[in-house]
Amino acid sequence: MMTKVYKEITGDILTYMKEIRKETPALSEAFMAMNTAAFGDGEVEKKTKEMIALAIGVATHCDGCIGFHAKALVKLGASRKEVAEVLGVAVQMGGGPAMMYAADALRAYDEFAAG
Repeated sequence: MMTKVYKEITGDILTYMKEIRKETPALSEAFMAMNTAAFGDGEVEKKTKEMIALAIGVATHCDGCIGFHAKALVKLGASRKEVAEVLGVAVQMGGGPAMMYAADALRAYDEFAAG
């Protein structure tokens, strides 16, 4: 069985995101502007938005999303318990497949929390 290493997954994605940025600078700039607008503090705090994004990453089976949002949650000071509770909501909404990715998301959180 292959164990996912989220630091490697996100690192590899970042490498190719730079390549996409070179090829499509206008698109990349627009995407980053949307990202900044979506994740900025407003009526809903940034940590809550990252929790939502992690849950959606689980529901859509997106390893890169899980990695990037788990890392962001560690940086924002989310506790492992908070992350686990949000993953429980994702599992309830997504059933068995979401449970598999929720386990991976908790692994990603632990990996980034360990440094």
